[in-house]
Amino acid sequence: MAPKIKIRKGDNVIVTTGKDSGKTGEVLVVYPNTSRVLVRGVNVVKRHTKPSQTTTGGIMEREASIHVSNVAHIDPKTNKASKVGYRFLEDGRKVRFARISGEVIDA
Repeated sequence: MAPKIKIRKGDNVIVTTGKDSGKTGEVLVVYPNTSRVLVRGVNVVKRHTKPSQTTTGGIMEREASIHVSNVAHIDPKTNKASKVGYRFLEDGRKVRFARISGEVIDA
């Protein structure tokens, strides 16, 4: 069974470790089975491709996935790395919130 991932597609995250430490970006894809995320503008690698009928060849740059333990959610109020918690609202909805400021992440 895959572990629980508290980061979702569309979230703004900051990279905490590695060569891209300190960079921020939006989560494009979440891979729950391997506990990895794809973040826009982070962990950019170069891929040498042959020309085909649809694309021209050359050196393409694209994002590679990064482990979810190396990213942290950005607090919407303070713009710093924050852990994510869950709470129930008065109407019964379960929402995520930033543990630093208490701000609700899910609108």
